[in-house]
Amino acid sequence: MKNYVDGNLEAMATIPFSLTSPEFIENPYPFYDKLRSISPIYWGNSVKYPGWYVTGYKEAVAILKDTRFENRIPLPQTSKKYEHLKNLQNDMLLFKNKVDHKRLRTLVSKLFAPNVVESYRPNIEETVNELLNEVQNEKRMDLVSDFAFPFASLIIAKILGVPVEERHQFKEWTVDLIQTIDFTRTRRSLADGNDTIRILIDYFRELIEKRKLNPQNDLISLLMKEEQQGDKLSNEELLATCILLVIAGHETTVNLITNSILSLLTHPEQLVELKESPLLIEKAVEEFLRYESPTQMTARIASEDIEINGMTIKKGEQVYILLGAANRDPKKFNNANVLDITRNPNPHIAFGYGIHFCLGSSLARLEAQIAIQTLLQRLHNLQMATPDLQWRKLTGFRALKELPITFN
Repeated sequence: MKNYVDGNLEAMATIPFSLTSPEFIENPYPFYDKLRSISPIYWGNSVKYPGWYVTGYKEAVAILKDTRFENRIPLPQTSKKYEHLKNLQNDMLLFKNKVDHKRLRTLVSKLFAPNVVESYRPNIEETVNELLNEVQNEKRMDLVSDFAFPFASLIIAKILGVPVEERHQFKEWTVDLIQTIDFTRTRRSLADGNDTIRILIDYFRELIEKRKLNPQNDLISLLMKEEQQGDKLSNEELLATCILLVIAGHETTVNLITNSILSLLTHPEQLVELKESPLLIEKAVEEFLRYESPTQMTARIASEDIEINGMTIKKGEQVYILLGAANRDPKKFNNANVLDITRNPNPHIAFGYGIHFCLGSSLARLEAQIAIQTLLQRLHNLQMATPDLQWRKLTGFRALKELPITFN
């Protein structure tokens, strides 16, 4: 076992831990604290996925901004069984590195500039109010299925140019594909994901062809036009970008909104403060991102031998950056396990750090700010309908299965 403790590389006893245990899925934070107390970068070779587990904020930032730690697709390049899934991931911006990543990001990033994202505000506000109109008189709802998921679906459908009546497919697509990149994946989930990718490819190919013949004011049409010094997205890259936006746009937004409301319901004094001081919404969303990070983990692979904090991470070794742990590192955040919607500064890394910083972060923030604030303004006496909540069996994401709430 190799670990960095008090400045020395020492042999240590292995901590038995499982990232897929019910206890971890329910509440990973005590585990993070225990791991960090031993070492902010911990070598685990007795687990299903051996590699370096990073729980320290400083160490996480150092690795995320070092381009020698590369993204890699979750499937082996030699894989034949899940060919459609592997090929699509190869074309995704999320898994690109260096020159390829810079080229793709430059082409796509202008479409997520602050002024472009701000132009979506009226549609976001309208969508939130329409969804709340549907449940206002019911006095109860499941925040996930009745609000957060349809909200994310409608917004990304509108932005991409997907017909609203076809958005119902998004939930099944997203659930299938998220499972393929998580530690909890199985052969069955990979097979399902491979089948889903085939459906998605056919769907977006047809939609892209329609936009070539009849361009609209939507993201697909804009992506087809976007060029940089004579370069443009290939058909495969355009397809992969559309599918990535469906997955990432849903998972992050749904989890952020749901986790935020849960955090407020379990901290009623913070709920009262936000309702009384609505201008706190921007700081509040940043704190929700830190306190219950929608994405809990991201992975890298060392492209060469690299020294971090006196330790050598060897070429080819896997590095698992636990964002949810780094965002609660007491060396960086005072009262790290306390929710404080007035926290300032709040340099969390919920959207990553460095060149792979989440491209859609501005959109996710705006969606969450509008959704949470409108919900608090319109629904009174918010309460959980049950204390028995279940988390989806995911280690890389913090995602509730449902959140039943009551209101007046």
